[in-house]
Amino acid sequence: MPADTATWQKPGTDGQDRQFVTALARGLELLRCFTPDEAVLGNRQLASRTGLPPATVSRLTHTLCELGYLEYSEGLGKYRLGPPVLSLGYACLRNLAIRQRARELMARLAEDTGASVAMGARDRLEMVYVEHCHAPELRTLRLDVGSRIPLATTSLGRALLAGLPEAERNYLLEHIRQRDPDNWPQLAAGIERAVEEVTRRGFCLVRGEWQRDVNAVGVPLVPGDGSPIVALNCGGPEFSLPVKRLEQDVGPRLVHLAHSLGHADHPPFPQN
Repeated sequence: MPADTATWQKPGTDGQDRQFVTALARGLELLRCFTPDEAVLGNRQLASRTGLPPATVSRLTHTLCELGYLEYSEGLGKYRLGPPVLSLGYACLRNLAIRQRARELMARLAEDTGASVAMGARDRLEMVYVEHCHAPELRTLRLDVGSRIPLATTSLGRALLAGLPEAERNYLLEHIRQRDPDNWPQLAAGIERAVEEVTRRGFCLVRGEWQRDVNAVGVPLVPGDGSPIVALNCGGPEFSLPVKRLEQDVGPRLVHLAHSLGHADHPPFPQN
């Protein structure tokens, strides 16, 4: 899908921010093209994925190579991400204070429930795992830090949407609608249900919508240091996490975990 950097400027700017450096944005969009499934890409592939002219892509890849953010393989005639990209990601994780405080509590919940417990932050229309713990016996949902999952169909994503201010949530909903108009009615209904559930009981439930036979609950988490909202979820196979258990036990425990990590002045969500 061609990149549209202006589309992802902050709501209300309408792509008219005079301080916005388009050349920098294009370089970052190019780096975003590399994924675990596509770790090596050539200029032609990058041009196709970003929608940028080949000459522009060539200049960008040259510059990024000179800075070390890309490495060029002579044998393949293609590029891969360089170590400086990893150092940026590591610095981000190390400075995410809420993640550091949550790790032990998340690991304890994962062990107690025999499930997967994750913390995620939003990246456009996806959620990125910033921490993940799972019970040793769990054979599914073994995702790593940095893994991406959908915003619109997962408990992690829907919980975050439910915790956002209405204007920001509506901004994202419009992007979801534009990206997937055919499935929009179903997606909108699921997100609306999640917002209502979080308002009423503090967590939302997703049953088999992202992965078949996998159930999960999600909770928004407002960090006390003013950093952006994140979300927590707990999920696993339906045979080990039936809906009744999620609603009566796991969901309320996840709400309590989020509240213990969140802002001291932020009231806990109501529990059943």
